[in-house]
Amino acid sequence: MSKQLALVIDLNVCVGCHACVTSCKEWNTSGWAGPLPDTNPYGAQPSGVFFNRVQTFECGTFPRTETIHFPKSCLHCVDAPCVPVCPTGASYKREEDGIVLVDYDKCIGCKYCSWSCPYGAREFDEIQGVMKKCTLCIDRIYDTSLPPERRKPACVLACPAGARLFGDVNDTESEASRAIIDNAGYQLMPEWGTNPANHYLPRRKIKMTLHKDELVRADNPLKVEGELPKPHFNAPSIDEMSSW
Repeated sequence: MSKQLALVIDLNVCVGCHACVTSCKEWNTSGWAGPLPDTNPYGAQPSGVFFNRVQTFECGTFPRTETIHFPKSCLHCVDAPCVPVCPTGASYKREEDGIVLVDYDKCIGCKYCSWSCPYGAREFDEIQGVMKKCTLCIDRIYDTSLPPERRKPACVLACPAGARLFGDVNDTESEASRAIIDNAGYQLMPEWGTNPANHYLPRRKIKMTLHKDELVRADNPLKVEGELPKPHFNAPSIDEMSSW
């Protein structure tokens, strides 16, 4: 089976901090796939080009509700529908690693790829007039000047919770593939037949029992040092004790 690089995102771990969004924007706007311009960034309705977005929503019925943070970017589909509809061949899938890319020199901004993508992962750059998307930081993961442990997409390196994994999902021994197998990882909207390479790990119910002693800080200074001494009611004031 051919190599297929992809992301594995653990929805049970993601806290919605948007570190992946900002790091992606920072790296790619000045990198191989940039720039990623913003439109009216400080206005009432800011917009712009982002390769990665985090959608946050609530589900359930009160009082059993929960907040879900759902990161989404290009899924680098095995049967990417954005590739065959491109009239100029600007949208293509690499054979060596399965990454879907856009050749800006060939793109005419017709948006056919955007219309064919069921995930809404394509971003139109109105300044350059071309479509842009996640590249899995291809200029970073193959940069031999970086240490091997740093050759990962910017979003993976930035995640403080470790909710994002990167690797060859077709290699059953890779960390990404093992996470999918061990945690019932799934594809987004498989009914579309696109066979997305990116996978998600489902949210898992975790029952916690908190005891009363766990609700009080163990390092509470009032417990460590005791109550602060209080002056006697008849004790002289600082004005009475000082010469000024």
